[in-house]
Amino acid sequence: MATTMQPQFTRRDKLIFRLAQDQVYDIAIVGGGATGLGLALDAAARGFSVVLVESHDFAKGTSSRATKLVHGGVRYLAQGNISLVREALYERTTLLNNAPHLAQPLPFVMPSYQWWETPFYGIGLKMYDALAGSAGLGKTEFLNRDETLALLPEVQVQGLKGGVKYWDGQFNDARLALALARTAMSRGALLVNYCRADELLYEEGKISGLVCEDTQTGKRYPIRSRCVVNAAGVWVDELRQKDGMASGANATRPTRPMVAPSQGVHIVVDREFLGGDVALMVPKTADGRVLFAVPWLGKVILGTTDTPRHDLAREPLPFKEEVDFILNESARYLRRAPTRADVKSVWVGLRPLVKPQDDDGDNTKGISREHTVLVSRSGLVTVTGGKWTTYRAMAEDVLDACAAKSLLEHRQKGVTTHLKLVGAGMAETHPRSICSPPGMHSYGDEQAAVSSMPGAHTLLCDGLTEGMVRFAARYEFALKVEDVLARRSRLLFLDARLAGSLAEQVGEILLQETGLDPEVHAFVELSRHYLFLPT
Repeated sequence: MATTMQPQFTRRDKLIFRLAQDQVYDIAIVGGGATGLGLALDAAARGFSVVLVESHDFAKGTSSRATKLVHGGVRYLAQGNISLVREALYERTTLLNNAPHLAQPLPFVMPSYQWWETPFYGIGLKMYDALAGSAGLGKTEFLNRDETLALLPEVQVQGLKGGVKYWDGQFNDARLALALARTAMSRGALLVNYCRADELLYEEGKISGLVCEDTQTGKRYPIRSRCVVNAAGVWVDELRQKDGMASGANATRPTRPMVAPSQGVHIVVDREFLGGDVALMVPKTADGRVLFAVPWLGKVILGTTDTPRHDLAREPLPFKEEVDFILNESARYLRRAPTRADVKSVWVGLRPLVKPQDDDGDNTKGISREHTVLVSRSGLVTVTGGKWTTYRAMAEDVLDACAAKSLLEHRQKGVTTHLKLVGAGMAETHPRSICSPPGMHSYGDEQAAVSSMPGAHTLLCDGLTEGMVRFAARYEFALKVEDVLARRSRLLFLDARLAGSLAEQVGEILLQETGLDPEVHAFVELSRHYLFLPT
């Protein structure tokens, strides 16, 4: 039973003071994305002492750049990966139950333009329903032409035969990451963003902790721990290489990269291009990829691509062919085709696909989407791969691996299955759909606390008030303009030009709250980056 709690302060000086204390933690986690934050919550909920450091902001990387879908993986079913689909469907329901203010069911329609598509895809989706069982969100339905048009009023009419309606989930990824962080904090975990893990500590050849640097001050802090988990997502190989060098493993066999990065590009346009609150899904585009048009926070997300990427840029740019692909494929399925002039924002995420150790190829579409947990000879635990939907199962697998190697004691798993996240106490009130424009609904049962903040009624733009910015600084770890406009609110992802225009105002509020440089000009440049569309 969820109860409303007073939000906990996340003042930087208090967090750094705790970090500086001489303590031996049970587990130190490197990486503040979905995987690391989910692990911090699970470990703290089992009673372990936990510290997590993140070099940038929580969910700054891949975990804020998802397609915003909580799904079992329809395409994995087509690949015959039944176990992955079954696990993801179970975790989908668990996530929706534990964060109903941030994750909700969403109907999808696959339009059919060939006579065989409706029965072919419909039968597969009926299997999807059967695998979900009691965890299903709604029944798959075969649609005729008129029924398809009623649900997708802006779909391409010419040649339309009918369609198939099925159900999956949708969520606000960055705010879910924040809810994980704050819930872990409520269980005693120490989480510090803008704190980079620089080196590993060893005793008698075994890892005994790490050294991190506060990137705001340059000050370094040693952290002693029984277990160190590398959960840095697409960047895990950097710490693995350091471990190999320090432990001498590279002398006998070089540490081979685990990750084959895959780039996914998403484009945001106005809601009018899709119409309604039903998503469009094309299971097989001209080159075999999947295309989505998903309503989200009052806009529509178009995507995504799956392109090999060999660098690990923190703000990767889209390739020209990726942008062209999304717009061209959208034109085939939408009555009014969006152009580059219609784009409100474009963002790129790097997926940490686990690379087979004997594979040097670039076909990321064929690489497994499952996660992998490895333990090095020195005891460094590395986890990567997977997807947002299964973050909780990944955390359990990591703790199982730690116990199997005697790095941590075994404690009963499953403690997070019914653990409501911060803000989830309003489950019974049926919060507004995530398809709706941004506003107070994403705060769940903390709406009253946000409304009590100074400036709560001073509107900066639709869906964002001065009070929300102050709440982000006091209770949500926000230090910089980017933290607020990209991840506490999602404005950068929805309308980059509008977000850039608010940088000065938001920066002034943050400076009052934190006394730290909010990096206004850096954010203005970043907002232009999100409007970058190659010519």
